Amino acid sequence: MPWDRNQMAARAAEELEDGMYVNLGIGIPTLVANYVGDKDITLQSENGMLGMGPFPIEGEEDADLINAGKQTITELNRTAYFDSVTSFGMIRGGKIAAAILGAMEVAENGDLANWMIPKKLIKGMGGAMDLVAGVGRVIVVMDHTNKAGETKVLKSCTLPLTGAGVVNRIITNLGVLDVVEGGLKIVETAEGVTEDEIRAATEATIV
Repeated sequence: MPWDRNQMAARAAEELEDGMYVNLGIGIPTLVANYVGDKDITLQSENGMLGMGPFPIEGEEDADLINAGKQTITELNRTAYFDSVTSFGMIRGGKIAAAILGAMEVAENGDLANWMIPKKLIKGMGGAMDLVAGVGRVIVVMDHTNKAGETKVLKSCTLPLTGAGVVNRIITNLGVLDVVEGGLKIVETAEGVTEDEIRAATEATIV
């Protein structure tokens, strides 16, 4: 069976190592905070928070504690708060080890489109462009296909790019792929999913 959103987030959390500073994008990536466990990971939010905890228990939400996607979150004993200038200084200055982001499209060369669909109302770029340019590693977490069943893993992105050649690893509901020379490499499949099923759902070149 393909992974669900929580299983994708849990798989993404496996990418994190002790001591890392990590930014989580909106959508599925925000769920990663629930699966960090005992790892010494510091989560950063571009709206000015360093040291985010998991989502709050229902009924214990604090409306003043939100992530960049305006979802309520929790704080830790070591949480720090600061303005957006400082936050983006961390990102642009290479202080953040990894970003886990959602995507609308990813190309075989690592191009990423995750911020707009032409002629549709959107919230804006947010910090995505700064993140993909400033962090050490970019991991995308998304469904392999869109609601129409069309692949989101393409030879070339059709939507406006967030960044060119920036993605390192793609985690979808079907499995894990790495951006390598010449295309994508299947690293892992979801339980019950075959490599042939991933290939059939992928336009990008799989080497």
